[in-house]
Amino acid sequence: MTTAPTRGVEGILVETHNWGKSVAFWKALGYELEFETDHHSGQLRHPGGGPYLFVAEVPESVPVAFLPMLSADSTEQFQPPSAGTVEQPFVEQHWGVHEMMLRDPDNRRVSVQVPIRSETPTS
Repeated sequence: MTTAPTRGVEGILVETHNWGKSVAFWKALGYELEFETDHHSGQLRHPGGGPYLFVAEVPESVPVAFLPMLSADSTEQFQPPSAGTVEQPFVEQHWGVHEMMLRDPDNRRVSVQVPIRSETPTS
């Protein structure tokens, strides 16, 4: 049995210029706020399931992005598709993952994230 290259879309990054209005929009569509950071970002999840949304406010001067975030099991075993390009190889991020940034054939960004595993052995 072979394993899939990813586990699919785990979340979607939704950048916004107005945190409050964006969260109100998604809440009106049935999403619930799971947590909020102290810098105008946070995670929402729909009780019916599906990928979570991570809403993050960016400055007005920055174009907003809508970025799918796929999860994978291993940085060593993941092979990026030849139909796209690697914009950034796996880099450790402060939210507990190694992240690779890809570009699809139409130049859209796609994030592939592998959880950083604990080095503590389990018994």
